[in-house]
Amino acid sequence: MERLTKDDLTQMDRGYFENLAPKALIDLACRLRDFSVDLVERLEQNSKNSSRPPSSDNPYDKGNGKEFKSEEDDKDACSEDENNSSGDEEHSDSDDPMQSNEVKRSPGKQPGAQGFWRSEPPVPEKIVPHYPTVCTGCGSSALKRSDRPYMGFYVYELEKTDMGIRIRCTLEHYYGAVCECGHETKARPGEGAVSRLEGRKEDLKLTEYSMVGPMLVSFISALSVRYKMSRVKIREFLSYWLGLELSVGTIDKSIREAGVACFPIVEALLEDIQKQEVIHLDETPWYEKGCLRWLWVVISSHIAIFHIGSRKKEELLGLITEAFFGWLVTDGYLAYRSHKKRQRCLAHLIRKGIALTGSVDKKAQKMGEWLLRELRGLIKAVAEDGEGGQQCNLILARLKRVCKLGSEEEHEKLRALAKEILNDWDAVIAFVKNPFLPPTNNEAERALRHAVIARRISFGTRTTEGSRAYAALLSVIETCRLRGQDPWTYIAETVALGRKGMVPSAIRA
Repeated sequence: MERLTKDDLTQMDRGYFENLAPKALIDLACRLRDFSVDLVERLEQNSKNSSRPPSSDNPYDKGNGKEFKSEEDDKDACSEDENNSSGDEEHSDSDDPMQSNEVKRSPGKQPGAQGFWRSEPPVPEKIVPHYPTVCTGCGSSALKRSDRPYMGFYVYELEKTDMGIRIRCTLEHYYGAVCECGHETKARPGEGAVSRLEGRKEDLKLTEYSMVGPMLVSFISALSVRYKMSRVKIREFLSYWLGLELSVGTIDKSIREAGVACFPIVEALLEDIQKQEVIHLDETPWYEKGCLRWLWVVISSHIAIFHIGSRKKEELLGLITEAFFGWLVTDGYLAYRSHKKRQRCLAHLIRKGIALTGSVDKKAQKMGEWLLRELRGLIKAVAEDGEGGQQCNLILARLKRVCKLGSEEEHEKLRALAKEILNDWDAVIAFVKNPFLPPTNNEAERALRHAVIARRISFGTRTTEGSRAYAALLSVIETCRLRGQDPWTYIAETVALGRKGMVPSAIRA
């Protein structure tokens, strides 16, 4: 016998069952049971018991598994020393004696592992000398330079050419000089901000004493953040296509260094976003060391800011402060509702209406079609007639009527959607009285798309520094895109200034 379809279920009401013969009723009940068992088994499928990818798992249910922990229940686990726990290892069941005694290890290279070194020294194309300009003792500029450098190091830098790109190697030499006062002054590589992380053996410092040049740092960051390549794949790409051998640790440090250099830029963008008239807000699940976090985005016409944190209202207040008096375009999350000037995303409501049109209940199906027709008609009417048109007023009246009727129905999803629209009525129709407001939150959702794909590939970040660096790079890249600027040249300039301890320049509007 053929499998039951949604159309078959739509025709099966109480009267239909009462008119069936006892034997036919038992046969149908058995078929319905088999159908229900099949649906339950599908609902229970996840990445552990089927071929479904881990990205399809419900983020709220991952706290019950072994690989991911919920934000509330595992705060202590998230604050553990990085050397004592791993963010991407799978914890074993307590009844498995073979796996329960495994020693937890930190991510990355382990003590005793084989090192990475070069078989031959680099061949520099030129030597770049660095001399002190003034005496650090008396401040005089009359210095007698030394003939021999006291230190030097190789630097690989990416260079753009007319035909593409190439890697050049330079040897940076640092010299000393003696002043008339007898004080010897030595030229030293520039130093900038230091990013400290608990449990790490060596803090990350922005310094010119680095083997990877600023433009090459920007290129590596592009391969990782924008093109979603792993550290190992980046190493392979650099080796095969550019003939450059870098360790995975150096590549990882370069990516984090680019993010740390962008921290001051994000702070400046946060101040600028408060002055915007209309901004879009959205959030999506993110994982940090196996704990559920949220990736927020705040985007306007020429500013984009990303932030990784909890989903609490305090995170929102850190992005949208009391200095912001403009309009928010958001979805229906309750944390947004405290802001008075808000436009509710109609695309979310339309998707819920589409789900109702496929309902088994015929009445809910018809009311879902009615609701869907009015929402779409309202967007079209505002686009064609603008504010105050007679057609808009008629649609608003019909929309409110279908919501009032739906709020009294027994169908749970129909009743919930109708009440949701009525409870947030002013935010739903804000774009009718303010035609400059967009009716959807598509800008924020598009901005999150690259991060969502990256999350499915990498399963998030492992440290707070990594989360902040990743969000900072996303913010700079997206802001440059909105302003029509080259993000990678700008990031290279920012890294170069950061290594000297200088404040980065603002992104050109």
